[in-house]
Amino acid sequence: MQLPREVIIGEGALSRIPEVASRLGLRGKALLLSDAQCYKLAGETVSEFLKKAGLVSDFFLVKSANVDDLTAIEEQVKELKPQVVFGVGGGTIIDAAKFSSASQNIPFISVPTIVSHDGVASPLVSIKGSDRPYSVLAQAPMAIIADTEIISKAPWRFMVSGCGDTVSKFTAVKDWQLAHLEKGEYYGDYAASLALMSAELVTEKADLIADKKDEGLRVLMEALISCGVAMSIAGSSRPCSGSEHLFSHSLDILSSHHAMHGEQCGVGAILTAFLHGIDWQQIKTTLQKIGAPVTAHELGVKDMDVVKALHVAAQIRPERYTILHKLNLSFDACETAARATGIIN
Repeated sequence: MQLPREVIIGEGALSRIPEVASRLGLRGKALLLSDAQCYKLAGETVSEFLKKAGLVSDFFLVKSANVDDLTAIEEQVKELKPQVVFGVGGGTIIDAAKFSSASQNIPFISVPTIVSHDGVASPLVSIKGSDRPYSVLAQAPMAIIADTEIISKAPWRFMVSGCGDTVSKFTAVKDWQLAHLEKGEYYGDYAASLALMSAELVTEKADLIADKKDEGLRVLMEALISCGVAMSIAGSSRPCSGSEHLFSHSLDILSSHHAMHGEQCGVGAILTAFLHGIDWQQIKTTLQKIGAPVTAHELGVKDMDVVKALHVAAQIRPERYTILHKLNLSFDACETAARATGIIN
């Protein structure tokens, strides 16, 4: 069970890097992974504070999280032999830091500049271009340093996506419970409770988050970090990824004009909550409050793409039992569910 040792959230949090480095006993060389935009936004500041902490920092530009780029980053880590890797940016960059550091048994620190999904704190990595469109286990961050002053400058859509990913835990946990009851799969009450608490908190504070103030951003940030911790405790993505995530992965494959991951998971949660017979209207209302997509049109995809994605979603991970595997829905039944929830006309 890997858990972050330090979590710093707040305005000006980057200034806490020297004290965090001291408490964690970090010395020698640090490798900073980022892209050009995020390096200018936050990476340069991180580098300056690392110098104050007595660490020598190298910088490597991350282009993507596809197999080839991750291999190149891994080689860089091997060559430079840093004592710690910093991932400064969004999900792709943090995944690159997570993957390359884990393969070399080096700790990494997560410095998010956006909060679009729960990868900020999770031990899982989404590798683009692999034969598996879902996440693989790597390692959890040693520390998370989230500067709300920087994150608040990101386009609102990233926060919307983060909310969609968080509320989707309602159906992820329901699927996990189903797999436990019907297939005897391991189920962890504590990990499930953490994930559900995050979804409930974002639901309860949706109006506050919609105000676009620091307090709402902090609520979302803490919820996403709790989701990452839930996955670390469970040792898998089970408490945070179920049929709604399979729907999102399926939509990615079917449509090149797909929306953000969290946005799609939010819509997937509406659909799969309906299939579970739980309160899908509450999920939809929460998403509407924060301005998240709740229809195919708002996702930017065709109505039939939603139906097709739902119909074939179970095939993405046949070994991960969910409501989609239990019901084995026909195409017409998928269309009925999409119409009943108002996702398609």
